[in-house]
Amino acid sequence: MFLSFSEDIINVTTEFILLGITSRMELKLPLFFLFLLIYIVTLVGNIGMILLIRRDPRLHTPMYFFLSNLAFVDVNYSSAITPNMLVTLLAENKRIGVIGCATQMFMFVICGSSECLLLAVMAYDRYVAICNPLRYPIIMSGKRCMWLVAGSYFLGNSYAVLHTVFTFTLSFCGPNVINHYYCDIPPLLQLSCSDTHTNETVIFAQVSINCVGTTAIILLSYACILATILKIHSAESRRKAFSTCTSHLTVVSLFYGAIFFMYLRPSSTYALEQDKVASLFYTVVMPMLNPLIYSLRNKEVKDAFWRLLGKTLPL
Repeated sequence: MFLSFSEDIINVTTEFILLGITSRMELKLPLFFLFLLIYIVTLVGNIGMILLIRRDPRLHTPMYFFLSNLAFVDVNYSSAITPNMLVTLLAENKRIGVIGCATQMFMFVICGSSECLLLAVMAYDRYVAICNPLRYPIIMSGKRCMWLVAGSYFLGNSYAVLHTVFTFTLSFCGPNVINHYYCDIPPLLQLSCSDTHTNETVIFAQVSINCVGTTAIILLSYACILATILKIHSAESRRKAFSTCTSHLTVVSLFYGAIFFMYLRPSSTYALEQDKVASLFYTVVMPMLNPLIYSLRNKEVKDAFWRLLGKTLPL
């Protein structure tokens, strides 16, 4: 009995090995510099967006308050994944401890869940601004905006605790090689020697509630927005109203498309190599694209940038 207990302790996994994005040596250095560049652009773009919104009084509105929080989430989102991914590309030692793995998963889930919720909040903000413009200052008061953002972070934190606890209370007593570039839930479940049916059910339920629920809010908001815009007689007014939504719609389409592809598929279609590409898109590329999309397609942000440089926006 004592011998069996000792063997169980020996077989318990205390660390994992991340295989990374690719095993092809000729690709590792080019990919390292590519993702390093993406990470630098991500930090500069999102931190720059936060500072710009804070410095320009004309951007002190609910829409940009939510946008600055989205940028904050993207900085943390990218920082939870990309630095360790860069290490695994070049380092021979690709080991990560259980605590480090759990921490990375926690940060990934809280940032991903909070981003979904913030995108839904931003859609609701656009709905109120276009469909109820006279009541907009009352409905989207500073206090309500704070509560909406705080609620997004609270729910994101709750989801992160739920998934991290459920995943790391499983037994990992066999292979410890994760065929991924970060500690994601599906590849970890594949390594567990416990029954993961409950975990898979929890994942599907949470992703369905969070992503499908927020998607429903976004679609309903934009359905109302579209109905309101079509009632506007002036073509210029319609264009101006819709232009305030195009950046958000672009971000939502890209982000949710990758999320649904990753998590809401039958397990029989799960392919790790394919999902690495999808994961790269929403964990590494999207945090870089978000500030670029909002800055390039938003006249107010471009005006604020040129004002910050002490120049006038060129015609």
